[in-house]
Amino acid sequence: MKKIIIWILVAIIIVGGFYWLSKISKKEEGVRPGEAISVQGAKHISVGDSHPEYNSNPPTSGWHYAGPADWGFYDEELPDEQLVHSLEHGGIWISYKDIDEETKGKLKELGGRYPKSVITTPRAKNDAKIVLASWGRLQKFDQYDEEAIKSYIKANLNKSPEPLAM
Repeated sequence: MKKIIIWILVAIIIVGGFYWLSKISKKEEGVRPGEAISVQGAKHISVGDSHPEYNSNPPTSGWHYAGPADWGFYDEELPDEQLVHSLEHGGIWISYKDIDEETKGKLKELGGRYPKSVITTPRAKNDAKIVLASWGRLQKFDQYDEEAIKSYIKANLNKSPEPLAM
C-alpha cells in the first residue's frame, strides 16, 4: 500500500510539473515585446514572382524566396522576400531608415552579438527609423533603444515555423 501511495504522489508531482511549465511558457508567450501580426503563411516563390501584398511594413511572414539572406549587417537593401525566409528560420530582422552613422554603428555592434540569428539592413519603405521584425511580430522605434531591442531579440528569437534552421 505504501508503494502505491508513493507512485501516486510521484505521478501527481510529474503531472503538476508539466502543467506548471505549460502555464509559464504560455504566460511568457503573451508578454513578448512587439505587435502581433497575423501570419500569412510560408509559401516559397521564385525570384521576381508577384504575390499578394504583405500585411505589415516590413513583412513578418508570407511569400518568400527559397534562399534566406546570410546573417549580419548590410549597407544595402535586400529583397523583403529574401528576408522573410530568414524570419521563417527564427531570425530577427533589424531594418533602418534615415539614421545617423553613430546609430548605424550601434545597430551593427548589437546585431554582431547575435551572429547566427540577426540581420540588419537599410529599408527605404520603413515608416519608422528602426523596425524589428520576427515571425509574426513587429516593433517600431523612432530612436535607438538598446535595452528594448535586446529584449525584443531575446523574446522573439526562434519563435517561427523553422527555428534554428541554417
